[in-house]
Amino acid sequence: MQNKNEVTLKKQGSVVIFNIQGDITSFSEPFLNQAYKEANDQGTEKILLNLEEGAYINSGGIAVLIQILAQTKKNNQQISITGLSEHFKKIFNMVGITKFADIHNDVESAIAVMSK
Repeated sequence: MQNKNEVTLKKQGSVVIFNIQGDITSFSEPFLNQAYKEANDQGTEKILLNLEEGAYINSGGIAVLIQILAQTKKNNQQISITGLSEHFKKIFNMVGITKFADIHNDVESAIAVMSK
């Protein structure tokens, strides 16, 4: 299965936004880890994962996201997620991701909360 992944970083105020294109699967791990390393090396304290609308996330992708959440917790960083469908909001709540990352409906509301 070929999966086109692209992660671009954009700084908005004190928040670094990871604009994630494509589905999130185990194949996404190198792209997301590289983006996290770049942001962390810059001393980033606030990260927003902005997922492509309609993106598919499988169990391997959830595992990759949990690894990133663990790294942000270890590095005392704040992290939020946008772009989730209602279905994935429920799944993220069930697997406990919402204990470590706030879920927002859009980038603007996430930035407003994170910038406080």
